[in-house]
Amino acid sequence: MSTASVAKPPAKQPAAGRRRISLPVLLLSIAGVLVLISLVRVITGADGITSTGQMSTALKLAVPIGLAGLGGLWAERAGVVNIGLEGMLILGTWFGAWAGFQWGPWVGVLFGVLGGALGGLLHAIVTVTFNVNHIVSGVALNILALGVTRYLATFAFEGEEGGTSKQSPPVESLGDFSVPGLSDWLMDLNGKHWFLVSDLAGLIGGLVTGLSPLTVVAVAMVPLSWWVLWRTSFGLRLRSCGENPVAAESLGVNVYKYKYLAVIISGGFAGLGGAFLSLVASNIYLEGQTGGRGYIGLAAMIFGNWMPGGLALGAGLFGYTDSLKLRGGGTNVHALLLLLAILLVIGAIYLAWRKRYVPAAITAAVSVLMFLWYGLTDEVPNQVVTATPYVVTLLVLSLSAQRLRMPKADGMPYRRGQGK
Repeated sequence: MSTASVAKPPAKQPAAGRRRISLPVLLLSIAGVLVLISLVRVITGADGITSTGQMSTALKLAVPIGLAGLGGLWAERAGVVNIGLEGMLILGTWFGAWAGFQWGPWVGVLFGVLGGALGGLLHAIVTVTFNVNHIVSGVALNILALGVTRYLATFAFEGEEGGTSKQSPPVESLGDFSVPGLSDWLMDLNGKHWFLVSDLAGLIGGLVTGLSPLTVVAVAMVPLSWWVLWRTSFGLRLRSCGENPVAAESLGVNVYKYKYLAVIISGGFAGLGGAFLSLVASNIYLEGQTGGRGYIGLAAMIFGNWMPGGLALGAGLFGYTDSLKLRGGGTNVHALLLLLAILLVIGAIYLAWRKRYVPAAITAAVSVLMFLWYGLTDEVPNQVVTATPYVVTLLVLSLSAQRLRMPKADGMPYRRGQGK
């Protein structure tokens, strides 16, 4: 039989849920959301939702979430699930505050990174060498970090002025700065409350006003991580360990080494986020100050589809919703109910256009409820404001779940030589 007579199997089409959003579509979507936010601000009069102060606070709150997410990105790109990010954040807060109190804030930053990296090393030993379930190891690390820091704080901080078994004495600040000229000009422009222009000024102004040097370092880690992971041979080998470790080993890659390096770097990023909390966000270590940011960072990483840029957008979104608790509270969240209702209407129209009539009807019904909630109230309860970051986390993950594409070998056990 000739090979020409043999029918070729149809080419495998990529799953629809795995299509990547192109950059132009993403930019247009972001621009559309900004226009809607500006429209909502004008209608509701809630100028605080795009003020420079709101955006500056959102950036400060987004940094530890983004750093934790970067930690998760490095580990999972090498095939190791890192649920222990919360524990590594906790280690970073304690070691950062302890060393910062002893020898100054920049030494505190270094020790915060080392504390998180130590947690990463422990997670790597347990998961890579002993092949323990990654989720079990991460949960155990979170519990261990909380207990260890509570124990150490009793010896390190009790007896010091301003220190107790649950908090450190105040730590010297790293200081902050604003971009001269540009910061004041953008703040003045934001204060004019013009449609879209003032909102853009508030967004950009928040990125150049009251910055800590550590904020600049943290933001720079996003493009740096992208360059290392996607533009260097080191990053290619590391990512191959998360996609197909057997094939990577067959090409001479030391899979164990790259998994260890990835998880230790992961812990270092989370530790840097913890140091940010205790040295920049509050200038003090306080038990429980991580507030679940390790888990939210993991959610930001998943929302970003295991990519640094998407992760940064997710961290910014969660940081912004978290900042609503501190500035404007119920008034700002009440205004955002109108934004959510409009977005749901757009979603219902899109679903109907795709002929998905049942989800479209449900989405439209929810949008009506949002409009009613907004129209019949003047302010939302404080409990709703407090829960907003966590509700947004659940909504974002549920809505973006269909487009996710995790590394193929993420969380899978691996033994050297198993492909032979």
